[in-house]
Amino acid sequence: MYIGVFVFVGHLSLHRHKQKVGKEGQVLHRSKRGWVWNQFFVIEEYTGPDPVLVGRLHSDVDSGDGNIKYILSGEGAGTIFVIDDKTGNIHATKTLDREEQAQYTLTAQAVARDTNKPLEPPSEFIVKVQDINDNPPEFPHGPYYARVPEMSNVGTSVLQVTATDADDPTYGNSARLVYSILQGQPYFSVEPQTGIIRTALPNMDREARQEYDVVIQAKDMGGHMGGLSGTTEVKITLTDVNDNPPKFPQSVYSMSVSEDKVAGEEVGRLKAKDPDLGDNGLVNYRLIDGDGINMFELTTDSETREAVIKLKKMVDFETKRSYTLKVEGSNPHIDPQFLAWGPYKDEATIKISVEDADEPPVFIASSYTFEVEENAPPGTPVGRVHAKDTDVANNPVRYMIPRYTDVEQFFSINAEDGMITTTKPLDRETQPWHNISVSATEIGGHHQDTKVRVNIKVKDVNDNPPEFATNNEVLMCETVAPGKVIETLSAVDKDEMAYRQHFTFNLAPEVAHNHNFSLKDNRDSTASIYVLRKGFSRLTQDVYYLPIEINDNGIPAMSSTNTLTIRVCSCDSKDTILSCNVEPYVLPAGLSTGALIAILACIVILLAIVVLFVALRRQKKEPLIVFEEEDIRENIITYDDEGGGEEDTEAFDIATLQVRVRGRDIKPELQYPIRPGIGRPAANSVDVDDFIKTRIAEADSDPTAPPYDSIQIYGYEGRGSLAGSLSSLESVTTESDLDYDYLQSWGPRFKKLADLYGTKDFHAN
Repeated sequence: MYIGVFVFVGHLSLHRHKQKVGKEGQVLHRSKRGWVWNQFFVIEEYTGPDPVLVGRLHSDVDSGDGNIKYILSGEGAGTIFVIDDKTGNIHATKTLDREEQAQYTLTAQAVARDTNKPLEPPSEFIVKVQDINDNPPEFPHGPYYARVPEMSNVGTSVLQVTATDADDPTYGNSARLVYSILQGQPYFSVEPQTGIIRTALPNMDREARQEYDVVIQAKDMGGHMGGLSGTTEVKITLTDVNDNPPKFPQSVYSMSVSEDKVAGEEVGRLKAKDPDLGDNGLVNYRLIDGDGINMFELTTDSETREAVIKLKKMVDFETKRSYTLKVEGSNPHIDPQFLAWGPYKDEATIKISVEDADEPPVFIASSYTFEVEENAPPGTPVGRVHAKDTDVANNPVRYMIPRYTDVEQFFSINAEDGMITTTKPLDRETQPWHNISVSATEIGGHHQDTKVRVNIKVKDVNDNPPEFATNNEVLMCETVAPGKVIETLSAVDKDEMAYRQHFTFNLAPEVAHNHNFSLKDNRDSTASIYVLRKGFSRLTQDVYYLPIEINDNGIPAMSSTNTLTIRVCSCDSKDTILSCNVEPYVLPAGLSTGALIAILACIVILLAIVVLFVALRRQKKEPLIVFEEEDIRENIITYDDEGGGEEDTEAFDIATLQVRVRGRDIKPELQYPIRPGIGRPAANSVDVDDFIKTRIAEADSDPTAPPYDSIQIYGYEGRGSLAGSLSSLESVTTESDLDYDYLQSWGPRFKKLADLYGTKDFHAN
């Protein structure tokens, strides 16, 4: 490898001196720089054993005596680039890579070696790294994925790939790239300069091969020998077009269906194959011919895209045992580009055989309607049903009436011949129609049965007499004029009216010659009631009963006597009815009787509520009476103050110990004088225990006494009492000379207290 060393030597230039007077009158001279250079070059990726000489610096002030020192600074100075400070030679100590840094800017200066005083102004220079072909091409966006329609023409553009080279495109051919295909021929090609991939073969079929792996190479140095290269992979997928017609795998399909299948049940399936995808492979089916086109129908399964043959009507093995259908499958989406490759449809024949099944009997008619007269005696024939076994075996049939269709069992049927008869008389007016079912079951086989509807009409017989159409009373004014029609009668009959049949009306024989009313038959199934006299008074007679005979003229004729009620009423001058009762119809002005009764009832209820409330209040104020032993309780009332003697006006009153007997207070008749200072009772005092027992017995026998005792406790010592203090609140802490022996004379109730104090005194001694 040739390595060039460039040496730039500064040339002494002409000096122009400009005088300048200094502070002390000294003349200063500015000399022009005496050395210059432009730039150095160094080859990248040099791997020799010695540092590369980049160039040499030399100043014209350097006389070669070694008094000048060269200094180098800037990018890479001291690390990448070093300088011999005596000779000015610059060397590169490391391998350089142009792709990392293309140039370096350095500064050189010549100084005096002994004083480091600059002899020349600093000057910059550039070291450029000279490029070599050391970087192969790269595809930054690889690998690539592309799609192209199948059956595309030769030269159809698929994809453009682009490679990059890190070498200097301005220097030599290091970055000049050329594309070529290494894998994917003869199906695809690539343009050398642009990297555009194109189809190279016609009629590439996706159904034969869908994906292709192509390898593209990019080589620098213009593709010449010695150039570096890089590759990338391109996965090319052929997309689908509708270039294949549907095809049935078979030309003839065989199916079967049992005659007991109902309409809508599936018979079989078939599917035409189309290797195309999506809408291109979609197939529509239809029936185009065959003798079974009216017995079967075709639908398409939306998920499996199969043609589904279904039963449209029930088939009968005994009538026809086989059918033929012709099915067409076609593509609904056809690409005009490939229209000449058609037709895009196919046909297939389906042969369907009908299988015999053990069918239930079949009635001759889908339903039956019979008539029978009402009131016919039991056993009267109604009609006959007939069913037969249509199977080849032709088994006999038995008949029955399901009870749930004839709950009251009006009918029965002969199991052998299907004759229906009555079991009891029928009433048309109660139920004009009877709707029952008859079941026919074949004997033998699978005992299958079938049912038929039988409608039985009950024919009318004239067995009901006519009667008034309405039972309303006839209201007549007292002042009615003779000859006036007060009512027009009409009649109804529960039986059916025959043609030209009508009702006739007559007064009953017992009133045929009455002097009050007459009847006229209008011969149109109505009659008019006339008044014969005047002077009716409701006070004399307010109601008249007029019996009338009605005849229906049927066969046989039926008649009945109905009573017409005529009520006499009070009317005004305009014949407006005011009252039809004996008492006045309108009450005097004021409240009605009903309103008065309602008000009185409310008053009575309010009084009852008040009395009940007062009684409950009084009951709550009565003293508590103990009725059960379990309810006995005691109330202990505690006071936190000590009785204060006579000076204490708020002390407890002895009256609380009084016992109520028979509604009056009983106080102790004896009082017990207390010796001052001692608190001992007199020698002749009554025994307190006996007194308390007496009072307890009286209280227990008194039914009005409260069921509890009251005990008062004082919490402080009283002062000013002439009787002295009975409290031990102070005596327990001070020496006391009181004698408590008198407590022994109070009886057993105070024995505990006497022992307590007596014992204390004993121990104190």
